[in-house]
Amino acid sequence: MADETLTLTLDSGGDVVIKLRPDLAPGHVERIAQLAKEGFYDGVVFHRVIPGFMAQGGDPTGTGMGGSQLPDLKAEFSREPHVRGVCSMARASNPNSANSQFFICFDDATFLDGQYTVWGEVTSGMEHVDALPKGEPPRTPGKIVKATVS
Repeated sequence: MADETLTLTLDSGGDVVIKLRPDLAPGHVERIAQLAKEGFYDGVVFHRVIPGFMAQGGDPTGTGMGGSQLPDLKAEFSREPHVRGVCSMARASNPNSANSQFFICFDDATFLDGQYTVWGEVTSGMEHVDALPKGEPPRTPGKIVKATVS
């Protein structure tokens, strides 16, 4: 599990490489890796992309209301700051409602610290996240072609 990475190949033709952080959120990293290995994220869009804030994806319905068939996860909040390139879990108002949706921060969003579970950080390809079509939802959302764990 140490030094595992998640690679998101986006339809823009670029790879986003994310260093997984099981030291911060072992349960969430395990879930993301499991879903990626099952092909769950393949073809899933970024349904909420807010400039200067974050890009959110991981919902197979593309609406922001869906998730996987697996049970929701218990929160694994940490002191890790939400800064550019940080990957964190999206959730409903219940802290223990994260499932499959996640977001990647464009800029510092430290007001989220301690309230959302950080599970990774982009080590390369952040320019491809920056290039995602913007909107809530975008007219033509950017898509994860393939998600792989190595």
